[in-house]
Formats: sequence, structure tokens, C-alpha cells
Amino acid sequence: MDATLDPLRLENQLCFPLYAASRKIVNLYTPYFKPLGITYTLYIVLMVLWAQDGVSVRELGERLYLDSGTLTPLLKKMESSGLVRRERAKEDERVTRIYLTEAGRELHEQCLEIPVHLSRSLNAFSPEDAKTLYDLLYRLLDAEPQCIMEEKKK
Repeated sequence: MDATLDPLRLENQLCFPLYAASRKIVNLYTPYFKPLGITYTLYIVLMVLWAQDGVSVRELGERLYLDSGTLTPLLKKMESSGLVRRERAKEDERVTRIYLTEAGRELHEQCLEIPVHLSRSLNAFSPEDAKTLYDLLYRLLDAEPQCIMEEKKK
């Protein structure tokens, strides 16, 4: 079989460069996060809350493409670290809202320069290329997956 057509060769997989690039980006953030005691996942939760404090756990999961099994332990960790507090919504006790504490708000100032440092260290793209990649990645995230395995069972 022609190697360029082999579907099980690593270099023929779209998922692999996406995975490896994601790991590379997260690793570039690590030296900035370590002194602050946060991880990339905590950082993205904080970014949502810095923009809109008091979002529900469900909204947070939707915005970050995270399920509750990932988000709940993360929020518990953030609460025990004093970065957020969880409260039941007054309008619906089934809804939990997440609010920043003073410590969580203070991290905003400490993180302001991180995107600037990252963009300087990752100069692989022109601004136009970066915008194109951004648009393509969100198109991928928003696409409805079609499970071929389910179709085969029918």
C-alpha cells in the first residue's frame, strides 16, 4: 500500500498535529503559570470569569468545551485554593454559579502580560495566518460530529 494513503500512519492523521500543537502551546504557558500556582485549565476558567463573573457551571462547561466530570473537580480545587466560590442560584437551586473571590480577581493583573509573552515566543504565524487558524479551529470545535460506528450498527 502507498504510505501516503495508509490511514493508520501517524503522518496521515489530522488529530496528531492538533494534539501535539495543543501540548506545545500549553507547555509554553507553564513557566508563566508556575509562579502563580495555576494550570492552563484553571487559567481558561479564570478568563471566562474575568469577562463575566457568576456564570453557571453549565455555561462554563459549554464555553470551555469541558464536561462536568472535568469541571467539577477543577472548580472544587479552585474553591479550596480561594480563587472562586460556588453558590446555588437564587432563581433555581439546581443551578450552581461560580464567582471570583478577591484572590481570583487579583490574578487578572498578574496574568495581563502572559498573552503578550506567548505571542512573542510563538512567532510561527503572521497575524493573518493566526486569524485563519483561529477561525478553522473554531469551525472544527463547532462542527457536529457524525459517528460512523453508530451508522454501521444500524
